Amino acid sequence: MLLREQAPQVLSALVRHYGHFDLAEEAVQEALLAASQQWPGEGVPDNPRGWLIRVGSRRLTDLLRSESARRKREENAATMASPEEFVAPSPEIDDLGGRDDTLTLLFLCCHPSLSPASQIALTLRAVGGLTTAQIAAAFLVPEATMAQRISRAKRSIKQAGSTFEMPPEAERDARMGAVLHVLYLIFNEGYTASSGDDLHSAELTTEAIRLARGVRRLLPDDGEVAGLLALMLLTDARRPARTAPDGSLIPLAEQDRSKWNEAAIAEGEQLVSDALARTQLGPYQVQAAIAAVHGTAKRAEDTDWRQIVALYQVLEQISDNPMVRLNHAVAVGMAVGPKEGLALLEPLDTDGRMKDHHRLEAVRAHLLEMSGDLDGARASYLLAARRTTSMPERDYLQKRADQISS
Repeated sequence: MLLREQAPQVLSALVRHYGHFDLAEEAVQEALLAASQQWPGEGVPDNPRGWLIRVGSRRLTDLLRSESARRKREENAATMASPEEFVAPSPEIDDLGGRDDTLTLLFLCCHPSLSPASQIALTLRAVGGLTTAQIAAAFLVPEATMAQRISRAKRSIKQAGSTFEMPPEAERDARMGAVLHVLYLIFNEGYTASSGDDLHSAELTTEAIRLARGVRRLLPDDGEVAGLLALMLLTDARRPARTAPDGSLIPLAEQDRSKWNEAAIAEGEQLVSDALARTQLGPYQVQAAIAAVHGTAKRAEDTDWRQIVALYQVLEQISDNPMVRLNHAVAVGMAVGPKEGLALLEPLDTDGRMKDHHRLEAVRAHLLEMSGDLDGARASYLLAARRTTSMPERDYLQKRADQISS
């Protein structure tokens, strides 16, 4: 957890001082590897960030020297000139870690020379610390495709010759869509991990919220920034009740709501209420409003599902995507009836982004169980369990299938 928290700050420091985004990230990865090997035996240093920056700086200097020597060899082969020794810049190591430039790194990764998809992928890798496999799962694409996308993004950043500084106001505003979507995906990966033994990663949700607060300090009057922060707070407020002591998943309807973080819910409600009252409506505000409806229900049976259906109808008009339609189907199933919810799932069966996703089958199983089709529900639960790479979700789905059989 400590290494993941430090990684974007160390990368920011190296890029700010040296440039060379692609080589800096490689140096940071090697510094993190060295820390994972040395710290367990030697102990965590008093200044972990400073330690990582020093190691990363030395490695980056080596990489830059090697790159310079390679270029000189190529030039000398053509001109027969004698090679010149590369002299690396002499960083003031103690000054590199004195400030947190993670937000600047976030905007750098959303450089306009990159496609929106590449902006998001690169930021998730550099700022969020996600693996390529995790990012691929978030985008619903193969891991190899995502690896190529990230590599191309690094090359584009290098070719663009961008400087490590906050962009001017007009350009900054143009990058906000990608920035917010990046933070949204980082938060989602933290709240429900796409793979592994743990349901959630608190450091990712905490980092996403921290970065969202930073963006809000820059743009206090932006309704969508407020909406995204509200959505994160309202959703993360439920995290303490989502898992049992053994780490198993507890669905929303069965959670002990006394464990929800009331302060986070109150802050989230205030943020979204204020944004809805005075700014242009956007998708993050609508999603936050949906989360607020859940947050105000003291019991599962008190949930105003018809209001949630109405909000999803609004959301589909401004941000139509398969996950929104999937959640809309759940809400319709709860508010109107399972057959009506199942009917909304049918178009998703032919949607290439969703047809093989485990959540489609999980929702289908839930609605089939509500409708009384227990055989169909069991089959869908088992199919969803086979498709997910999250062990807590797999165990829960398998348990639901077993309960239907017994």
